[in-house]
Amino acid sequence: MGFLDNIAYLKGIFGIMENIYDIMYKCIDMIKRGQIYMAAFRTDLGIDLGTASILVYAKGKGIVLNEPSVVAIDQNTNKFLAVGEEAKKMLGRTPGNIIALRPMKDGVISNYQVTEKMLKYFFTKAMGKTIFKPRVIICVPSGITEVEKRAVLEASNHAGARRTFLIEEPIAAAIGAGIDITEPNGNMIVDIGGGTTDVAVISLGGIVISRSMKIAGDECNESIVRYIRKKHNMMIGERSAEDLKIQIGTAYPREKEVFMEVRGRNLLTGLPRTVKISSSEMLEALEEPISQIMETVHSVLEKTPPELAADIGDKGIVMTGGGALLYGLDRLITEKTGIKTNIVEDPIGSVAIGTGRALEWVNLLESDLIDSDSIRINN
Repeated sequence: MGFLDNIAYLKGIFGIMENIYDIMYKCIDMIKRGQIYMAAFRTDLGIDLGTASILVYAKGKGIVLNEPSVVAIDQNTNKFLAVGEEAKKMLGRTPGNIIALRPMKDGVISNYQVTEKMLKYFFTKAMGKTIFKPRVIICVPSGITEVEKRAVLEASNHAGARRTFLIEEPIAAAIGAGIDITEPNGNMIVDIGGGTTDVAVISLGGIVISRSMKIAGDECNESIVRYIRKKHNMMIGERSAEDLKIQIGTAYPREKEVFMEVRGRNLLTGLPRTVKISSSEMLEALEEPISQIMETVHSVLEKTPPELAADIGDKGIVMTGGGALLYGLDRLITEKTGIKTNIVEDPIGSVAIGTGRALEWVNLLESDLIDSDSIRINN
């Protein structure tokens, strides 16, 4: 083969390579266009995976679901009978073969398989029928372990999420409350949910100091049940205790006494009985869990750096979560700490709203942490 033949041969090889590169670039462009097309139809979700209830925030729509985190199961067939509000109505009223349970306890997963199926149900209900898997951000208590975080991630991914991120509840609550957490100012969040109470000081997009405790709404319900049993010799259910807490529960003496009738079972006769309960009795019944929450708030303030403590003194303490709605709790914190305490406009939905707003950062997170399964969102 002569010199000119070699040149022609090499030109042919280079031409083939150019064609291959051209095809590769076109394929990459098609993949990118496909991702953009998929993103236009995919619904990303922010989830407040609470012990008592689950709130789902859909990007561009706001909060689309707010239901109790309760599941009813037929033990004989292992079939799901109801989820959410319908299942909650069954609590304490089911026959032997049916159990109504909460797969979340103290802010973490206590029953993995049930949680996975429950998440799958809520994903479908929030998005409708779609072939596109959502990206999901789930908020978790600030004090949970790496194993507990992994359980949340795996349950979400197995339930149908394309990718799952985690965000700590105080951060989500602050974002949902409209606080600019990126500023170099101290902000104190007291988030009282169903299973946990999170108290945190936030500055420059991160948590400076925090404490998470397993004393919250559910513990208040149990305190009411114990109080009624001890004082009135009557057993009431969890739902009745929660109704008492919502209607006449109080953490600070009321100016006007209020009353509510509650029905239960007389422990002496075994027969149904009705008792009239006062708000003063509720103040006494809730004294123990409320005092523990107060101790936690005081403990976090004690450990807060002086400059940030000064900021909190000027701006006040922000309360979120369903527990913030307990009558007089904000006044009690103000009285005990000397710092004005404010309840956000939507205390129940603030964590879910903050989780949803954090969806705006998902694209940046995915590009920076391709190999990471989870990420703590701090800015």
